[in-house]
Amino acid sequence: MAYRRTLKQAAVVGGVAVTTVFGLSQLIGYRKKQAQLVRVAAEAELKVPFANELPSREAQLAALQGTPEFDVLIVGGGATGAGCALDAVTRNLKTALVERNDFSSGTSSRSTKLIHGGVRYLQKAIMKLDYEQYMMVKEALHERANLLEIAPHLSGPLPIMLPVYKWWQLPYYWAGIKMYDMVAGIHCLKSSYLLSKSKALEYFPMLNKDKLVGAIVYYDGQHNDARMNLAIALSAARHGAAIANYTEVVHLLKTKDQQTGKEKLCGAHCRDVLTRKEFDVRAKCVINATGPFTDSLRQMDKQETAKICQPSAGVHIVMPGYYSPDNMGLLDPATSDGRVIFFLPWEKMTIAGTTDTPTEVTAHPIPGEDDINFILREVRNYLSPDVEVRRGDVLAAWSGIRPLVTDPNSKDTQSICRNHIVNISDTGLITIAGGKWTTYRSMAQETIDAAVKCFHLPARPCRTVGLMLEGGKGWTPTLYIRLVQDYGLEEEVAQHLATTYGGKAFDVAQIAKVTGKRWPIVGKRLVSEFPYIEAEVLYAIKEYACTAIDVMARRTRLGFLNVQAADEALPRIVQIMGKELNWSQEKRTEELEAAKMFLYHEMGYRSRSERLTSSSEIQLDNQEVMKYKNRFHKFDKESKGFITTVDVKQVLESINVQIDENELHEILNEVDLNKNGQVEFNEFLRLMSAVKEGHVSDSRLAILLKTAEATLDTREPVTVDRSGGGL
Repeated sequence: MAYRRTLKQAAVVGGVAVTTVFGLSQLIGYRKKQAQLVRVAAEAELKVPFANELPSREAQLAALQGTPEFDVLIVGGGATGAGCALDAVTRNLKTALVERNDFSSGTSSRSTKLIHGGVRYLQKAIMKLDYEQYMMVKEALHERANLLEIAPHLSGPLPIMLPVYKWWQLPYYWAGIKMYDMVAGIHCLKSSYLLSKSKALEYFPMLNKDKLVGAIVYYDGQHNDARMNLAIALSAARHGAAIANYTEVVHLLKTKDQQTGKEKLCGAHCRDVLTRKEFDVRAKCVINATGPFTDSLRQMDKQETAKICQPSAGVHIVMPGYYSPDNMGLLDPATSDGRVIFFLPWEKMTIAGTTDTPTEVTAHPIPGEDDINFILREVRNYLSPDVEVRRGDVLAAWSGIRPLVTDPNSKDTQSICRNHIVNISDTGLITIAGGKWTTYRSMAQETIDAAVKCFHLPARPCRTVGLMLEGGKGWTPTLYIRLVQDYGLEEEVAQHLATTYGGKAFDVAQIAKVTGKRWPIVGKRLVSEFPYIEAEVLYAIKEYACTAIDVMARRTRLGFLNVQAADEALPRIVQIMGKELNWSQEKRTEELEAAKMFLYHEMGYRSRSERLTSSSEIQLDNQEVMKYKNRFHKFDKESKGFITTVDVKQVLESINVQIDENELHEILNEVDLNKNGQVEFNEFLRLMSAVKEGHVSDSRLAILLKTAEATLDTREPVTVDRSGGGL
């Protein structure tokens, strides 16, 4: 069902597209008014049964089991699946959605966080006169504009710099970026512009200035991907869709068509993963929106079905915010192996990625050390030599599986489809696969259109263009000020709540507990460096969070931003959830361990322990060894060969420094490699060697001992704060 046109048709329609871009101002004004009318029309006459309060997960499961027959059953709760649910329910179709893990637990939460048309796709379209690729970019740019409008709290425009190091590339890249603006037409966010070398360095001072001739800045969108996915799913639930996470399809239900005698799908036999209860969900139409697991459901439908998914792993890393300006990204258009790398500010950190390597389909992808080091090497090429890019500065790392697909309807079934495909099997299973995050809405529209046509469903036209998502209504750029004034929240916390929950931020603020301090009045933080508060854990349960991982990784983004901070917040998250959900002590321990394993394997925490081990080489010269020996002996006054918390505490008290004993235990435990309750001299040397090599950064013990040593010499008091903590 792929969309195809001849080159002759492409030339004609392409000309119209360019004419539209350069149309009269009256035409542009008319289209803007038309877009506004579309938004109004999308929201008019739509009933929202659960506008005031979301139904609980238990109520949703009851609806799945108690409804005799749905019009549509969607399998998969990623961006595409949630988009299909919202599209279907707003067309007045009885809609069900099941997801075997959590909403956005897969690829949709592990993206580059960009809402974009794809500059590189446009380049290929022009170079190869590829009309299909051109239309893919044009569609994505239209969808980019819509997504920025319907979820303004979760998204916004981001300037991205393309540094140029050869004079001949300047006009080449400038022409390409201007064409990108032109294709966007009235949906262009802001016009791109050229920067001189001095201006480029002013905007991006970390940039490598050697041979730099200038830069081009263009605009794309950025969003909080997991929260965006959740907003789509919650919007569907508000409109009456029965959606349930942690509900898996055991097998598909089939019946014989009375007219043809052929087997047709009529629903799915499902299992609640949490309670193990099984039940049937009957539906006229079943939609497969399972991303990388597309082939699993296709082969559940018909075992001999050929595979169409060719999974590719994309690794991203998160580094401290000082690696990039607050509001300027960077694009490396040609890495050493021909791939594209983005280097972007996100949630006050810096995200870099992505790689693109073939992989096996798994529900738990692990970021590889080779991919992490590849990204770091590329970052070093573009940053100033003054900026030491250290492996230890990687605060988190993750891998997402991109579900590239072949078109089963194409003559060349081995050729990767650059866009998405919608396929209907003989039994009526509708598969939507491929595509990109930005175009989730149009993909959903095309899928539901196919379902309506194939199964003669009594549906209205699509209503999702301009339909505000969860939290979009009531949000303004100054909403956070009201949160500060009305509830006494910290400004940083209020800004975070406003940009995460939009108009629903007041619901979170209302359940925030009093701190007992003069300021802030309410809003206890989960961890000191990040604006996430305890009330968000309680609110996450209302948003269908069932596990500590759901809260840590997808309701908040702490696990994606800093695994060490996430690890520290975990006990409190489990404690709050356990009390609210009546977890037994056994269940609490199980949740804590599962979340730690998630951080260890899927979020890159494993790398930290592997880079500082008892077998790590000590690469220090004699002078450095003597320097660190003297520092160590200022704490090991009895020359025992090791230091304990008692030793460190005595020295700190002598220079008037107070530190919590539990925190001191944590600090030493990070370096206590053989876990015997003490840090031996060899362990300390391994730490300092790892710091020197850049494998470990911001070690709390290293900083503590260095600062205390300097203070012992001058006898001046020193304040010790918790550091950022790299991997």
